[in-house]
Amino acid sequence: MLNRPFSVRQVLLAGFFFTALLPMLIMTLLAFYQARTVLHDQIVSGMQTRAIAARSEVDRMMFERLQNVASWSRLDVMYEAQIGDVDKRLSHFLADLKQSYRGVYHELYVVSPDGRVVASSEPAQIGQPAPVVQPWLNIKLEQHPLLLAEITQQLLPIASDIIDMDGNKIGTLWAVFDWDEIEAILKNTQSQGSTAALLDEQGKPLAQTAEWQQTVAGHDVSVSSSGNGQAVAPIFKWQVEISQYRSVVMAPVHRMGYMFVFLLVVTAFLATALAAPLSRFITMPLARLTSYANRFMRSSTQRAPPAPDGPVEVRGMTNAFAKMIDDLNLSKENLTRAAKLAVAGEMAAAMSHEIRTPLGILRSSAQVLAREKSLSAEGREVASFITSETERLNKLVSTLVDSARPRQPEFSMHDVVGLLENAVAMLRMQANKKDINLDLDVQAFQDASRVLVECDGEQITQVILNLLLNAIQILDAGSSVVVTLMEHEDSVTISVADNGKGVDESFKEQIFDPFFTQRQGGIGLGLAVSRQIVVAHFGSLTVEASALPCRSGAGHGADFRVRLPKQQLH
Repeated sequence: MLNRPFSVRQVLLAGFFFTALLPMLIMTLLAFYQARTVLHDQIVSGMQTRAIAARSEVDRMMFERLQNVASWSRLDVMYEAQIGDVDKRLSHFLADLKQSYRGVYHELYVVSPDGRVVASSEPAQIGQPAPVVQPWLNIKLEQHPLLLAEITQQLLPIASDIIDMDGNKIGTLWAVFDWDEIEAILKNTQSQGSTAALLDEQGKPLAQTAEWQQTVAGHDVSVSSSGNGQAVAPIFKWQVEISQYRSVVMAPVHRMGYMFVFLLVVTAFLATALAAPLSRFITMPLARLTSYANRFMRSSTQRAPPAPDGPVEVRGMTNAFAKMIDDLNLSKENLTRAAKLAVAGEMAAAMSHEIRTPLGILRSSAQVLAREKSLSAEGREVASFITSETERLNKLVSTLVDSARPRQPEFSMHDVVGLLENAVAMLRMQANKKDINLDLDVQAFQDASRVLVECDGEQITQVILNLLLNAIQILDAGSSVVVTLMEHEDSVTISVADNGKGVDESFKEQIFDPFFTQRQGGIGLGLAVSRQIVVAHFGSLTVEASALPCRSGAGHGADFRVRLPKQQLH
């Protein structure tokens, strides 16, 4: 099962699920987690803001109540307690205070040092023993001592001593604060089922809303006002804690989660619906290309594969396959030419002994003739040409012998201008005998006496001589051959143009094949060997229509162009 091959379509589908849906799922989970965290933090932050606001409101209210009691105990009317409030002036004052604060205080009364109520907002309480209270907190407000009794029946007694002008205690003012006011502040913080409680320094609840104990016991979300906000009266270290059911807090998160799941399912469904046609869109051109490749070698008339309608990569693969076919055909042609050249090499090897022997005799005779003192300057030049040409012919025979295994060029820097001048000089006499005008165009390089190219000088000279000899041998009397050198930035072009009949369009490629010739008596190896040499130099040998007008007045002659790079890449 592990070695079972998979189709491209199966691989694409599997790759889609692993590279598309899996990252999509991970990104969705990460986005949900991030959104959940942010939303949770915002909800908790909102609860904490409400807790801080509630604590500030509790502190403000308690500060006001303490300040009220402290300031009232220092009023002049309080001195009426010293005479037992005989005119009931203090009691009326206390009743007016209670009325003005509209239920904030349950009652206000003054107790004499002997524990008897001498003045009260409630007339029935006057003359009665003071209520028994349990002291809870002793605090100072602006250096004024205050006493808070324990909270009983939702009432908080607050006491402040009344001191006369001599500093003696003449009584105690008690203000019974309605603790329901604190619970009302806590109730105002409730939102969406939340509960709140006021806790003392030990965490004991001083006031709480309904179901606060159940919410805390259920380990739901709770926040405290500790560490934040500015208390109006820092004399208390009380904190407000708000708790809320987790199901209520996380309800928006759950709704968001359902939305994410829905979007993921819809996306997966749509993506899966698109994956199948997409895989067919990619694999069908590959299938056609495979079918074509299977039929290619079975039919010699098989055409190149049609342009596919698939992705760019598949189109590129098809184009590359078509180019490979063209390269194979070109390689086949090159192999055919190489085989023909190999045959020529074998023929040259068989004839080398018979050719080299007379060449040696000719060279020796020319050397002896050159030593004759009575020989004219023209004769010495001819003898020199005979010596050099026999040597070149000897090397040409060696080249033909090695055509089956062509010699690699020996690269070195050569002056192309010198090579052209030497080649033209060697063939000028032969051109003059046929009344052919042979010119070397120096206009292209008149400003530079040397044009250096990295090449094999002997092989390039052989190419130039082959082109010139072909032109001289095929042209009629009165024709012209012009050799031109054109220098480019990184290459040079040698042009051998004539004004003969030119080359027919149908023969432009065949003329470079071995043994193909249009000249009677030719063997058709000159251009084949020349192209082989130029290609070995990483150059090109082509034929075009000449710019020289044809002598017959119709058409143009032939222009053979050798393009060589100035420097080889080793």
